[in-house]
Amino acid sequence: MKIRKKSYGDCNMVGKKIEALRKEQGFKQKDFISKIQTMGVDMNPTSYSKLEGQIRIATDKEIYVIAKILNVTTDELFAE
Repeated sequence: MKIRKKSYGDCNMVGKKIEALRKEQGFKQKDFISKIQTMGVDMNPTSYSKLEGQIRIATDKEIYVIAKILNVTTDELFAE
């Protein structure tokens, strides 16, 4: 598992939790992005990486789809 090179930003509240849950569930980033795309969200690896790194805003649709893929509620993504 890769170690994050840059510290987290402050553009969203969910990126850090999404990264942790994704890794806990054994998803590789590229496979996770494929699932997101399959569910109708146009996201590229750079954009997703910035979301996890909290250096870009996450849209409501992205949060909704990611929660569904991770099988958690959207509220759980905001929990610290």
